[in-house]
Amino acid sequence: MAALLMAGFFVLPHQGMTQTAEEKGLAIAEEADRRDSGFGDSVAELQMILSNRQGKISRRELKIKTLEVPEEGLGDKSLVIFDQPRDVKGTVLLTHSKILEPDDQWMYLPALGQKGRIKRIDSRNKSGPFMGSEFAYEDMSSREVGKYSYKWLRDEPCGDGGDGSGGDLECFVVESYPLYEDSGYSKLINWIDKQEYRFQKIEFYNRRGDLLKTLTFSDYRKYLDKFWRAHDMYMVNALTGKTTRLLWSRFDFRVGLEERDFTRQRMQTAK
Repeated sequence: MAALLMAGFFVLPHQGMTQTAEEKGLAIAEEADRRDSGFGDSVAELQMILSNRQGKISRRELKIKTLEVPEEGLGDKSLVIFDQPRDVKGTVLLTHSKILEPDDQWMYLPALGQKGRIKRIDSRNKSGPFMGSEFAYEDMSSREVGKYSYKWLRDEPCGDGGDGSGGDLECFVVESYPLYEDSGYSKLINWIDKQEYRFQKIEFYNRRGDLLKTLTFSDYRKYLDKFWRAHDMYMVNALTGKTTRLLWSRFDFRVGLEERDFTRQRMQTAK
């Protein structure tokens, strides 16, 4: 998603020289970001499936529109638009991602029989659950490299890559530490495959340092001969047993989205 959340073997800077774990971790993050740069804009359709510990399931249909912002110091912009069911239809989250400054986020909440309202999301509340899911508001912002510091931990096998190829993958395991204020996380541990620099798994640790939730990525498909997208993202809350699965049905790239499509004025008519 940015954002939440989108990443071959390349030559690491300083190869042949002594490289600290921090330098290697940053180099891996920068390469993953480089490989996903240049998509321009996209529109995705997906289903959000929420399940509690007792197995009760609810389903939502939504779209995510993304505009890549290449300017240094700024992050991507996104619109999350809920289409179904009726009780959430028309709800919109607008995100203007930043680097170290607080992201700008607004929620449009339609009201039956009357005009809806736009609510700004306080930066101190962005660790809260987004629309009752296991994704936090901060997970809906794009993961810009400069938002974190990094440390490479190790390399290890990490499954078959989730793209149907059947080949075994080796992953970099990299810790990232939020540098922006009011994050709900103390750290994230990321598994990034060496072949294509795709995220295979992320563990999220709360402010106390306990494992809070785990996100796994599978069913990767390539678009425009370059950009990999996972069509199945599965978040499991380690404390509550609740889960949220995002099943993506389509991605369309370079559809002509512009800055004016990502303004508060457009939220009430977004579709």
